[in-house]
Amino acid sequence: MFNFNHKIMKKSKLFIFGIAFLTIIMISCHKGRNKLINSWKITAVEAKVPLSDSVKNAILKNGTLTFTEDGHVTGYLQAEITDGTYILTKGGKSLVIKDETGTPYPSESTITDDKLILDSKEMKITLDKI
Repeated sequence: MFNFNHKIMKKSKLFIFGIAFLTIIMISCHKGRNKLINSWKITAVEAKVPLSDSVKNAILKNGTLTFTEDGHVTGYLQAEITDGTYILTKGGKSLVIKDETGTPYPSESTITDDKLILDSKEMKITLDKI
């Protein structure tokens, strides 16, 4: 009888630990996501590949992104995004924006309370919370 109860206790402790671990992971992932949900204005563009002044100026003039809680994004990055989606992973350090055609724009992301920095192969973009 003792051995049977001991096994149940071990399994229930493991189950409780598993639930606690999953909760911590979900909270850490949502922490970055919660900071991201808002509207942002592009304030700086640092090109890593040749970029014409007209394209850079268009990004600075029109560049805004609005992220919603349900995983959607709209705005203007390198082109108009009317019905895009986004995935934020690695505790808020990796952001992939997909436009309505499914074209992915992956970047390393740094999210603070009032700044968003997207660092991709083509450019590094700084956005300020609107």
